[in-house]
Amino acid sequence: MSAGNIVQIENLRFGYNRQEIFKGLSLGIPRGKVVAILGASGCGKTTLLKLIGGQLRPAGGTIRVDGQTVHELDTGALYALRRKMGMMFQTSGLFSDLTVYENIAFPIREHYRLPEELVRRLVLMKLQAVGLRGARDLMPGDLSGGMSRRVALARAIATDPMLTMYDEPFGGLDPISLNAIAELIRKLNDALGTTSIVVTYDVSESLKLVDYVYVISDGVVVGQGTPEEVASSDDPYLVQFMKARPDGPVRFHFPGRALEEDLDLAPRA
Repeated sequence: MSAGNIVQIENLRFGYNRQEIFKGLSLGIPRGKVVAILGASGCGKTTLLKLIGGQLRPAGGTIRVDGQTVHELDTGALYALRRKMGMMFQTSGLFSDLTVYENIAFPIREHYRLPEELVRRLVLMKLQAVGLRGARDLMPGDLSGGMSRRVALARAIATDPMLTMYDEPFGGLDPISLNAIAELIRKLNDALGTTSIVVTYDVSESLKLVDYVYVISDGVVVGQGTPEEVASSDDPYLVQFMKARPDGPVRFHFPGRALEEDLDLAPRA
């Protein structure tokens, strides 16, 4: 494992039943950086985060986080490693029957035995960081989409993790909320000295936010580099994906039989 990488993935293979998702994927996440993992919908971005967090086990290859091989850890060691990770879920994942305050306090109480007054101060500081200290007594159902994302972000960084993972943090947000979330991810990463992985298909916003980019397709990394390097690449896949062009190597249809066959319209011998 490179001394500069907090996450190192080598020759990763994984699939669901007969559908192969990763076919030898390799990448490294440098410490202290914000790294985007881009790719079309269904390419395995969320699955990759689950593999890094130990929710799934690879069929082959290795995944190391902070020097530990995730899929070789026992339950206790995996739980200890997860204490150092924060996760912002794709759908926010807030507990609907808990207030905003209690949602943020949950991971702090779960992982550490702290006086309640200290928990209170930590929660209020995290909510202040995302501009929602005044919303601490609201329920998740009372929040707008953008507010829910900000609460989810505050919960993800509640314990000052060494690694924070963001699963589609910009999905469904209006331009103002989207820009606010992007700026928060960048500022919080730098202020806390953490490492951030941003999984998204939002090309334009991620390129403004991150230090390094990986683009994955068909189970492997098809492009990587700084935002400038990836944006200026002449690779056919990267050109199509980064510029949202309709024509190119990116397939729209999931593999299957010809439409004529499914409709029983194919000519018979």
